Amino acid sequence: MAEAYCVKCKAKKEMANAQEVTMKNGRPAMQGVCPDCGTKLFRIMGGKK
Repeated sequence: MAEAYCVKCKAKKEMANAQEVTMKNGRPAMQGVCPDCGTKLFRIMGGKK
């Protein structure tokens, strides 16, 4: 599971409903929601694959 920082909870959380997306510049990222407050979470992953 991917982990990202939630700005509402001010802590690192495991993403719920995480899915891998590709940004406009071609870099991979993970997108999901915070399991506690429901805020959208986003994490940029390592370089191009």
